[in-house]
Amino acid sequence: MSTENEGTSVPPAPSAPPVPVESPATPAPAPAGSAPSPEPADAPTAAMPPVEGAAPGAHEGSGAASGAAPGPEGQHAAANAAAGGWPPPPPAVPAYADGGGGGHSWGASYQPPEPKPGPRRGGLLAAVVAAALIAGGVGGGIGYWAAERNDDSGSGSTTVSASDNPADFKRNASSVAGIAANALPSTVTIEAEGSDGEGGTGSGFVYDKQGHILTNNHVVASAADGGKLSATFSNGKKYDAEVIGRAQGYDVAVIKLKNAPSNLKPLVLANSDKVAVGDSTIAIGAPFGLSNTVTTGIVSAKNRPVASSDSSGSSKASYMNALQTDASINPGNSGGPLLDARGAVIGINSAIQPGSSGGIGGSGQSGSVGLGFAIPINQARNVAKQLIKTGQPVYPVIGASVALDEQSDGAKITEQGAGGSSAVTANGPADKAGLKPGDVITKLDDTVIDSGPTLIGQIWTHQPGDTVKITYKRGGAEHTVDVVLGERKGDS
Repeated sequence: MSTENEGTSVPPAPSAPPVPVESPATPAPAPAGSAPSPEPADAPTAAMPPVEGAAPGAHEGSGAASGAAPGPEGQHAAANAAAGGWPPPPPAVPAYADGGGGGHSWGASYQPPEPKPGPRRGGLLAAVVAAALIAGGVGGGIGYWAAERNDDSGSGSTTVSASDNPADFKRNASSVAGIAANALPSTVTIEAEGSDGEGGTGSGFVYDKQGHILTNNHVVASAADGGKLSATFSNGKKYDAEVIGRAQGYDVAVIKLKNAPSNLKPLVLANSDKVAVGDSTIAIGAPFGLSNTVTTGIVSAKNRPVASSDSSGSSKASYMNALQTDASINPGNSGGPLLDARGAVIGINSAIQPGSSGGIGGSGQSGSVGLGFAIPINQARNVAKQLIKTGQPVYPVIGASVALDEQSDGAKITEQGAGGSSAVTANGPADKAGLKPGDVITKLDDTVIDSGPTLIGQIWTHQPGDTVKITYKRGGAEHTVDVVLGERKGDS
């Protein structure tokens, strides 16, 4: 397990219905013996208005609509026309009118007007001109519609454009976009540089209105002693910062902005004990230096014992009872917030399981393989309070050294402590409970303990003074005792 250290050195509208042209009155029969009326010459004609439903671009002409059968009056008019008589036949019934040929009904059927006495050639001419103008207007509209609909006909491709209505772009506050928009202004990219010029980038987030930023210890460790530290917000504003306190064992640190702005908005902190496997997660940070990056996933597991390091070989391991997520987390995400579906912080992104290509921090860096780990915010909040108050961490302890090698049968109390000291601190919590070197601790309360790192991670979820129940094996027999946790101040 490696700490992911920052290594980024219609359908168409119906056409207007045809306007019926008033037919001229049929001339009254001539008196007997009178001479026949002269036949009009060059009688004007007009094209019929276009038929509803005609294909775009079709020719527009006079005559009955396709499929319409002539009625008796039409036959009489046709006979007059054949005899060279006047007037011309009235327009046939349009295809979309009742009583006409095929097609859907649009309006009332066309009824020819009753004949009126006396010739009205001037009136007919005006009506014909009006009909021609109307037909021209409708035809122009159809032509424009056809051109618009067939704009891409040459390429054989049809595209559809999304609406540009501003209302369509409104994101719900509970959507990923809404949560990101709210959290990004409170997330920072941290640049740390040691006195030797080495360092990297990480992430952090606003903890309170006083300018405190919560992050990982391994993000700021290089700048803790005489180095340079800065935090850049999503709007590009950059502030110098200083380390207030850091806890190497927890991998938590608090820094404070110099000349912090007055409009800081702290992120809301959730209760990480209420998180459930399968809950949605949103991670924000600066993977590989790419600031303001948002990724999503779920809580893959809880209470995952993780011992992490930054692979530099210069620092001790950190232990956490972590939240596991498949949200994409990469080097540079360290210290950034892991949010729930409400946008509240449930953890601090801290470590990833590297792929087979190599560890994090050196050559052959690997990225996310869907196994990311975050420090539960309940624990991080307790550590942050202590760091802000005293500048140093406080750890709960049992007063015994345990083997750190991974095994499946428990955490074994070693025969000797660090530097040749006693493995069980005299008059300490373990000693008072009767624990001895060689005992194998198998449970802490209801949690199964399979290794030393698991035991440490579980103990560190508590506070000094808490009473825990420890189950252990000695000589093949199982025993259970209550242990009141002690405390250790500072990193050693």
